[in-house]
Amino acid sequence: QVPLKPGRSLMDWIRLTKSGKDLAGLKGKLIEVTEDELAKHNKKEDCWICIRGFVYNVTPYMEYHPGGEDELMKAAGTDGTDLFDQVHRWVNYESMLKECLVGRMAVKPIAAPKGEGCCIYSVFLQQIPEDKTILCMRTFIKSIYFSSLCFLFYSYDWFQTDSLITIVIYTKQKDMNAELVIVDCQDKRLRGEIIVDDHSYLVEVDLDHAVQEDLAVNIAEKVGKVEIILKKKDNIHWKMLGQPLEHHNTFIKCKDRGLFYRKCKLVSKMEVTHDTKLFCLMLPKSTHLRVPTGQHVYLKQIIAGTEVVKPYTPVLPFLPLDFKEPSHYDGAHIYLMIKIYSCGLFTQALDDLQIGNYISVSNPEGNFKKSQVQTSEDLFLLAAGTGFTPMVKLLNFALTEVSCLRMVKLIFFNKTDDDILWRNQLEQLVLKDERFEVQFILSQPTKDWVGKQGKISSSLLSEFVKRSRQDSKVLICICGPTPFAEQGVQ
Repeated sequence: QVPLKPGRSLMDWIRLTKSGKDLAGLKGKLIEVTEDELAKHNKKEDCWICIRGFVYNVTPYMEYHPGGEDELMKAAGTDGTDLFDQVHRWVNYESMLKECLVGRMAVKPIAAPKGEGCCIYSVFLQQIPEDKTILCMRTFIKSIYFSSLCFLFYSYDWFQTDSLITIVIYTKQKDMNAELVIVDCQDKRLRGEIIVDDHSYLVEVDLDHAVQEDLAVNIAEKVGKVEIILKKKDNIHWKMLGQPLEHHNTFIKCKDRGLFYRKCKLVSKMEVTHDTKLFCLMLPKSTHLRVPTGQHVYLKQIIAGTEVVKPYTPVLPFLPLDFKEPSHYDGAHIYLMIKIYSCGLFTQALDDLQIGNYISVSNPEGNFKKSQVQTSEDLFLLAAGTGFTPMVKLLNFALTEVSCLRMVKLIFFNKTDDDILWRNQLEQLVLKDERFEVQFILSQPTKDWVGKQGKISSSLLSEFVKRSRQDSKVLICICGPTPFAEQGVQ
């Protein structure tokens, strides 16, 4: 992020979009935009960007963009979909830029290919009787589709008793676990998603009849079988599971799936420091969701009529000193440690939530793999401020389940000692496990501070980031503000 000029906050942008000004510059008209026309608008004072087939005039948004003008200019006059997805695909650009909409990209006519290649299908079909041509063509297309999935064949079935409906998903994935299964049942709409690396398989139907709120998920890890068990509201015989929805029975990349949200209830809010709070959100009874270590979720709020989304990494309710998940941490709750900014539109709205209020929470996202930790011997965690949040679950996982680790060291940067999150718990953890060390470093310490001071630098890191042995395998994880992370990587 870059510092914005006064009067260029998110709230100021929302006010501008509601002012009635012609931000698109077309007096309310929508046009069809060719690639040549899009390419002409590639300057700061005249900048159009295409996202998923829609073209936006982002010129008036330049000074309001948290990432700065230069980031927007990387996509000026072009299709910026890939760049947008890399940086923040979770942002609801349709809502943020709706007043900047210019129109749709013109569909490019595709010329029929010449040569032998275009004869393959016709030759194939000429050899098939007329009444079976359509069936064979469907089968042919389906086989092409599934061959691109490396022959990963997923399937599902269902059966019923007088009181239960059981949906069985066969994944043939031997390392299936609860973190790879996400199930929601809202208003008769059942959505079951199985995560496989960067792809997902989806079962999504509008159920034939109503079911009770709570559901159960059973996983046979060794054979990769997942059971979703629903309780019937009425003990009647179902003739079918329900009507398939648009993306039912599909296997595609997770990034193409889009985010799915469910409403979670705020059940507690506790102070951690003078400006940071621990929020506890309760998942609906009709949701099965486990957030993997190193992954984040998105919170969505409607602020002044505009949908605003921010990412946060769930933590544990506290650092478990006996290296086991707390007994009451049953997967029904999500804990988020969030810094409340005095001028932060989103965090102020979060802080204003009352116990019992609801907020939308997305499916988890992230690329971190626990296998990176499982093959390491020395683990260094560099965190600044609330960049500590991903380290909480990572610490618990490393000290609980990774026996090959010889050293786990947290180097925790803050401004003052009042800003240090869970300081007492971290110091207790040092006493509990000889492998764990913590080093607090302050950039604005008081006179009483006797510890290290400064900001992240190569000289400072060289003092603390040292292998336990000359040939040990090292993993370094960094999280914090962008300048901190970039400096740490350098």
